[in-house]
Amino acid sequence: MSAILGAREIASRVQVGGVAQDHYLGEALERARVVEAGELPLHAFLALGPDTGTGEASSLSGIDGSDGTATRGGASVSLAGVPVAVKDNLCTLGLPTTCASRILDGYVSPFEATVVRRLKRAGGLVLGKTNMDEFAMGSSTENSGFGPTRNPRDRSRVPGGSSGGSAAAVAAGVVPCALGSDTGGSVRQPASFCGIVGIKPTYGRVSRYGLVAFASSLDQVGALGATVDDAALLLHAIAGYDPRDATSAPRDVPDWTRAEEATVEGLRIGVPREYFTDALDPQVKRVCLDALDRLRDGGARVEEVSLPHTRYAVPTYYVLAPAEASSNLARYDGVRYGFRFDGADSARAVYEESRTRGFGKEVVRRIMLGTFALSAGYYDAYYGRAQKVRTLIAQDFHRVWDDGVDLLFTPTAPTPAFPIGERTEDPMAMYLSDIFTVTANLAGIPGISLPIGAVDNLPVGGQLLAPMWEEARMIGAARALESLLAGGEGGR
Repeated sequence: MSAILGAREIASRVQVGGVAQDHYLGEALERARVVEAGELPLHAFLALGPDTGTGEASSLSGIDGSDGTATRGGASVSLAGVPVAVKDNLCTLGLPTTCASRILDGYVSPFEATVVRRLKRAGGLVLGKTNMDEFAMGSSTENSGFGPTRNPRDRSRVPGGSSGGSAAAVAAGVVPCALGSDTGGSVRQPASFCGIVGIKPTYGRVSRYGLVAFASSLDQVGALGATVDDAALLLHAIAGYDPRDATSAPRDVPDWTRAEEATVEGLRIGVPREYFTDALDPQVKRVCLDALDRLRDGGARVEEVSLPHTRYAVPTYYVLAPAEASSNLARYDGVRYGFRFDGADSARAVYEESRTRGFGKEVVRRIMLGTFALSAGYYDAYYGRAQKVRTLIAQDFHRVWDDGVDLLFTPTAPTPAFPIGERTEDPMAMYLSDIFTVTANLAGIPGISLPIGAVDNLPVGGQLLAPMWEEARMIGAARALESLLAGGEGGR
């Protein structure tokens, strides 16, 4: 079995007609079965096998490649034949969508997420659905109702969360790229822990239609890849306006897939002092400072900046996100679909028993927190105040951009991947895993995490943040940093 190729190389080989469209899908299935075997299976997948739903066909028939760029009816097939793993909170027609929750065990959606349909239209092939923290609530993929995922770099450690299954599938070399969702860092933090690339786009850049809601004002579909190029190709394929999503922005999507635009030459890159505090592991800090030296080598101007309201980001997030979750998860009542407790003697008992038995401990915790924050007499003190602080956090970013800073560089996570079980009984320690990522969701800006080094053989991720709609600038700089860290020219 050959090693996985990059998404661009796979698509190129399939487009020229020398390789069958499903050839690399078959190889990916074999790799997935290998990593899921043995005494310590990775447990990256909850459902494995090609998506057999009808949807929009991913057949390459009707492709026009006469101008050197393969298209079908004017649409790019940039992912031709590329196997892609899909997080289990994105609706698919032919595979279950459980959100890693017992309350949706076996549920198959009657409709397909826009991003899944778009990746198929680009020629991509869905390999399977990946494990996650239940309803995307967690930072380690230990909250799954079907058991935790392990980090392929060290199977005694977590892969991060909540998109841990997608990150592990990419890091293990099963697929070159995967779809995840990012509500407070759930694409970028597992990318850091697993030593791969994760991109969270601007809120509104990618459709949320068919993404099972956790916190609707924060949720965003993102892309994970073995390299910046792999993640960027997938993100570009799924981006764009969707009239079925009221939060989707009717904006043109620039081409951020061109590697020749990789540069940091002349960019002003800010380093927020609030991200380099005692909360940051000293060895992770050293790796980040080395990466900043590489950015200077590439011609960037690196300077310290301040985002003063960062200290309030975690408490703000953990008021707003649970409040929205308590509303969004009210629909899972044991009546219309999913798990239903059959021993109840009243309608009230059906609701109580179905939700108590169907939801895991962390989901119950957040529903209770959110319901309290929205309750009469407490709404203004908690939810209303958190919304005001969210505005202040966003204004911090706008002030930095207005001062002429092009990008920000920060650590992605305060530590490398921690051991499985270390933080499951300490929710606050778990929540602090997202301390450097939640701000991008609160402000709606794009962010990317890429591997910048290692501590004790565990990957460390660095994060670039950009103004809204500036994914192209951010991805170009990430490509340059990736090249600089590998010893290339990187933008000179």
